[in-house]
Amino acid sequence: MKTGAFPSTTVYDILCFSHLRWDFVFQRPQHLLSRFSKERRVFFIEEPTYHDGAASFRTSERDGGVTVVLPVLPHGCDVEAELKSLLDKFVSDENIENFVTWYYTPMMLGWSDHLEPEAVVYDCMDELAAFKNAPAELREMESRLFELADLVFTGGRSLYESKKNQHSAVYCFPSSIDVKHFARAMNANSEPADQAPIANPRIGFFGVIDERTDIDLLRQAASLRPEWQFVMLGPVVKISEDDLPKAANIHYLGGKDYKVLPDYISGWDVAMMPFAINESTRFISPTKTPEYLAAGRPVVSTRITDVVAPYGEAGLVHIADTAEEFVAAIETAMNEDPEERRNKASEFLRDMSWDKTFRSMSDLICDVVSDSESEGSKVGGAVTV
Repeated sequence: MKTGAFPSTTVYDILCFSHLRWDFVFQRPQHLLSRFSKERRVFFIEEPTYHDGAASFRTSERDGGVTVVLPVLPHGCDVEAELKSLLDKFVSDENIENFVTWYYTPMMLGWSDHLEPEAVVYDCMDELAAFKNAPAELREMESRLFELADLVFTGGRSLYESKKNQHSAVYCFPSSIDVKHFARAMNANSEPADQAPIANPRIGFFGVIDERTDIDLLRQAASLRPEWQFVMLGPVVKISEDDLPKAANIHYLGGKDYKVLPDYISGWDVAMMPFAINESTRFISPTKTPEYLAAGRPVVSTRITDVVAPYGEAGLVHIADTAEEFVAAIETAMNEDPEERRNKASEFLRDMSWDKTFRSMSDLICDVVSDSESEGSKVGGAVTV
């Protein structure tokens, strides 16, 4: 961090370095940085793509004011040297002087750690080293990022417990919710054209379909209840589509825009989270949990730690371990009192807004950049959102 911090009333820019592309799926980075962009310039820098031309940063604006920056590099170049040069030129051309660096991946440190930001933020959404095809050096790079960071945010309770002793200022910010957006599902009066022909009952899922998805459980559940229709929304990533279970009652409808998700959920009888129990899901805190609940749907999940507590313990989500238990839980969920469930969920979700999470994060950043004497003295903790 640069010495001589500026007062919290001063406008500062955010340079965000992300392994996730802005237009992939709308999740935590989009919710948070769209809110930050209402108060300051936000530059969302993605991983590079490659072509046969010259190196460049291609910029484009998104709704809410975020500037997405795509590095485009020539094949065969020295990647880190090119990225460092492009970054320095971009910072100069955009007159970025007072700024905070915000990381979603440590892997971008190699060409950005020479910058002199007012503060460094690591928003740790997942245990990336446990994901399929993770770079071998990721853990080492994360250790470097912990040394540089002024603040570390985690995307869930179990991830917080894993990281809290690695830095003096780790704060837990679990998945939040735009209640108003998903509550539309309870009053939708039309269905998307690709879902409308699918019979009921429907058991639905939205999200990335990857190594975290228990495809064997999905296959078995569909076989156990051939009269039920299993609707899967989302892109298939890091696994082959050929490996996905195929059956007349399993429907893959592809990725959908965040704006239309409530329209799809409105046609489901039960929302599901068929996550595999493995290293890649050990620390996940699925954002879809509160989103399903806000949409007024009963929810069935496998035994994900951050779903069991607090949602399972509060009686808001049914937890199942096997395919047989999963279909039994779905049957139970179908027979719940919907009004009682929705009232209970509404009370639980009352204070879980992205607005509140954003404001708490913003306050912590302002504390760092406005008082250099506080560096190294902050104590992390769980922040209720």
